[in-house]
Amino acid sequence: MRGKVTLEEAFNTPEIAAATRDVTASHYIRPDRMNDYEQDVTDMSRRRKYADDNGVGYTICSHTVPGVQGERDPAKAEKMATTVNDWIAGQIKDRRHKMGAFATLSMHNPKQATEELRRCVKDYGFHGALLNNWQLAYTPDGKETILLYDQPEYDVFWSVVQELDVPIYIHPAAPQGVLYDMQYKQRKYLIGPPLSFANDVSIHMMGLITNGVLDRFPKLQLVFGHFGEHIPFDLWRINHWLEDIEKPLGLSKTCKKTIHEYFRENIWITTSGHFSTATLQYCIGQVGADRILFSVDFPYETYDDACQWYDKAEINLTDKVKIGRENAKKLLKLHNYHDSKAPVRG
Repeated sequence: MRGKVTLEEAFNTPEIAAATRDVTASHYIRPDRMNDYEQDVTDMSRRRKYADDNGVGYTICSHTVPGVQGERDPAKAEKMATTVNDWIAGQIKDRRHKMGAFATLSMHNPKQATEELRRCVKDYGFHGALLNNWQLAYTPDGKETILLYDQPEYDVFWSVVQELDVPIYIHPAAPQGVLYDMQYKQRKYLIGPPLSFANDVSIHMMGLITNGVLDRFPKLQLVFGHFGEHIPFDLWRINHWLEDIEKPLGLSKTCKKTIHEYFRENIWITTSGHFSTATLQYCIGQVGADRILFSVDFPYETYDDACQWYDKAEINLTDKVKIGRENAKKLLKLHNYHDSKAPVRG
C-alpha cells in the first residue's frame, strides 16, 4: 500500500544523541544495530529512503525519549525544546511533501508550553505535539517529582491545544527515580516495551479521562501508541467498574461519559511497534477502524518489518486504507502529500 502515514517516528539532534548515547539508545537498541541506529535517529535523508522503499508517503517526526520530559530544570528544558524544534524544522523544510513534525515541549510551565506549541504550529506548520509522558521535575525543596497533565493547572495548556485543533501524542519514557528503584531496579528487562511503557502511559491516559480533562475540553484529540498501551484489552472491565461502581461513589462529578465514548470521540491509537494482525483485528472490534492509525516506531523498529506486515495484514481493504492513511489525513489535516491518492488494490 502506497501513501501510508506514520506518526511515531523518533529523531534526535546530533548533539543530544551524542550526549545521551549511554542512557538512551543503550536501553533499547541491540549492540549489533547501534551504528545503524545512530545514523537513523539523526539523518532525515536516510529515513526517507526507508519510507520511500516501503510505501510511506508522509512521516511525522518527534523527539525521542526521554527528550525534554527528562530534563528536571525548567530553564534547560525550555531551551532544549526550542533548540529541538528549530532543528527539526530546518531538517524537513524542503521535504514538506513527505515529512512533518510534532512539537517538543517543556511541560514545567503550562503557559510557556502553550506559547511554544503555538509558535511551532503557526510558524513551522507542525501537526501538534508529542510528550514523552510525564515531566520530570524538582519540588521546591529539591526533591525529585513528576508532573502529570491531568491536574487543573494544565487547563491553560489544554485550552490552547483545543483552540489550535491539533492532536497531542502521549508517548512513554523509561521510569526513573523512586519508581525505578521500587519496581524496576531488580527487573530491568521489563523497562520499555515489555511492560513499563504501557503501565506508565495507561495510568496517565486514565487520569486524563477520570480527572475530567476530556469533559472540560471535549474537542481534544489524544494519540496513544502501541495499540493503546494495553487499555483496549481491558475496556469491558474498566467500563464496568467506572460505570457501575466508581460513578455512584463520586466519579460522575468529573467523568461524564463512558470510556467507550472517549475512545470514539477523543482518543486514537496507533500500530507503532506492535505488528500483530490478531491484535489489530481485536482493536478494530473494540474501538473501531476509524480510531486506529498506522505507525512504525522507527528507529526502534524498522520500516521493513512494520510495512511488510501491514501491507499483508488480513483485514478488509476499506479498513486498511482508513488505518493506513485516511484517518491520519483527517486528524492531521493532510492534503496533497507524496502518494496521498495512490491507488490501493486488494
